[in-house]
Amino acid sequence: MDTATRTIDERSKVVASRSVQIGPAIIGPGQPVYVVAEIGVNHDGDVGVARELIHAAVDAEADAVKFQVFSPDRLVRADAPAATYQRQACESDSQHEMLARLALPHEAFAELAAYAGECGVEFLATPFSVADLEFLVSLGVRAIKLASTDIVNGPLLDAAARSGLPLILSRGASEYDEIAAAVDRFRSGGGTSLALLHCVSSYPAPEHEANLAVIQTLAEAFDCVVGFSDHTESLTIGGYAAAAGARIVEKHLTLSRLRRGPDHAFSLEPAQMAEYIRQIRRTELLLGSGCVAVSPLEREVRRLARASVVASRHIEPGDVLTPEMLTVKRPGDGISPMALHQLVGRQARERIPADTPVRWEALV
Repeated sequence: MDTATRTIDERSKVVASRSVQIGPAIIGPGQPVYVVAEIGVNHDGDVGVARELIHAAVDAEADAVKFQVFSPDRLVRADAPAATYQRQACESDSQHEMLARLALPHEAFAELAAYAGECGVEFLATPFSVADLEFLVSLGVRAIKLASTDIVNGPLLDAAARSGLPLILSRGASEYDEIAAAVDRFRSGGGTSLALLHCVSSYPAPEHEANLAVIQTLAEAFDCVVGFSDHTESLTIGGYAAAAGARIVEKHLTLSRLRRGPDHAFSLEPAQMAEYIRQIRRTELLLGSGCVAVSPLEREVRRLARASVVASRHIEPGDVLTPEMLTVKRPGDGISPMALHQLVGRQARERIPADTPVRWEALV
């Protein structure tokens, strides 16, 4: 095995350890980007709309759909104010009032999980309490997703670790030390399978603030699967994230960006989501495998444009080859110029006409 091949093999062993399995899907280096259609609360509290969104995600060829499971009474105080973007979209100053309108009961998620299974797409959800996480585990989900807001929620991280399921954790609006503490908390609690998603907690997030280089920083710092939770309005940034190393990309999906609700305005409509995913797949195609090898497309040019050792004059049997007798010319169908020095001093076994390739078998 040559050095280049050995290096590639060693690197493959390292990146193979950075993988997460969700159902049949292996997520990590060398695997397709895992695309999560974030339905979140864009069902607006309507199970029928939620089913439509699952169907739209399947049509767009997403790998998974993701919801948010919460109880407004457990999640926020009665006097908790809504964020600016939420107030503008929902016309309410109360975070509790907004969430109460968007919440679905546990039994609705049981129905939606079953429907997602029938449609052939993975069902995921973000819990916002230990009780909600335990419900999802009982439902049979195959991974847990925690929101950026809960990267400092120790009890929820502990519960995720105890579940034994892969954890996908977003890091929006968090400092490096907070990420490190969360990763340590999860792993010290017994969690092993982890993916960190870079995101910018602004709704929408301007493209120029995406800071996609963080994706690779997370991979190197925490030795785990990395990805991007996208809050921009871009149709192409998912592809850029894939090029930056994201192995999971999460993007909000809505039936209409004109609907009233906190997340619709920066979500993608079904046709846009399909285009977004096409951009990711095109990027993957352009990136290729990363394996250093001669492509079948290159073989003709390799043979015709490279050179080989040629006799610069007639060489008679018995002649001892000198540098002056040899030159380098195209095509590369003979002895490589890298071996020219090995020919000097060899004796010709037969006549080698000028301007013809020198063959090993023509030499003593």
